[in-house]
Amino acid sequence: MENQYTPPNIWTHDTESGGKWASINRPVSGSTHEKTLPVGKHALQLYSMGTPNGQKITIMLEELLALGKDAEYDAHMINIGEGEQFSSGFVAANPNSKIPALVDHSNELAEPIFESASILVYLAEKFNALLPEKGIKRTQVFNWLFWVHGAAPYLGGGFGHFYSYAPEKFEYPINRFTMEVKRQLDLLDKQLAKNEFIAGDELSIVDIATWPWYGNLVLGYLYDAKEFLQVDDYTHLQRWAKAMADRPSVQRGRIINRTWGEPWEQLENRHSAEDVDKVLALKLK
Repeated sequence: MENQYTPPNIWTHDTESGGKWASINRPVSGSTHEKTLPVGKHALQLYSMGTPNGQKITIMLEELLALGKDAEYDAHMINIGEGEQFSSGFVAANPNSKIPALVDHSNELAEPIFESASILVYLAEKFNALLPEKGIKRTQVFNWLFWVHGAAPYLGGGFGHFYSYAPEKFEYPINRFTMEVKRQLDLLDKQLAKNEFIAGDELSIVDIATWPWYGNLVLGYLYDAKEFLQVDDYTHLQRWAKAMADRPSVQRGRIINRTWGEPWEQLENRHSAEDVDKVLALKLK
């Protein structure tokens, strides 16, 4: 207990010892600089980054296109590491300064939509896809959608932060968040033992919302924690994660607004299907 922390009477923001993301996190909202967001040629304009929350929307849009829906879109990179989420343009799209944000210019008011779950529901209702119209099946999707929207911060902001990003390794928070993440993995595994997809026998927005976090995690794409978390024990979750990863929409959506990884995993901005095709073709070469 020699290094036990005693909170001060009044908290102050420490930008020196907070780890990788300390310089861009602030205790206040609002913009830090003036910058207008770019606008492409399509009605749907996405402002995002290829993190798990960002992947939800690009995977959704690619799935809609695969279903034959008129869901063409431009996806513009918002580099959160460079503080681009604090521009005046982005804050106008999302006052919470978090990716993703969507603007639909086919809507007369062109009001922005933010929060990934809200965007998924908006797109599902706009294109009448991946969300049951009514009844208990719709409720089941919302059950699990609200669950993952509340659960993922424990995985990303909790486990991921202390296991991967914190400047020092601290046993207590790692143990605390590991226990919760493993409980979540066990919950998903048991649900998927009974169902092909999370909310039943059909793909829905909840699978698209969940895979970028928990699918990436158990397949080893997130935090490099497969052995630590013993993810191979969750056989039903593994089955679902691999099946989702084989979907063309996932393979396409996961590379958009991304500037890290292999060359065939990086597409900074997307304006057409051909943009994605060219990047994925690099893997074949």
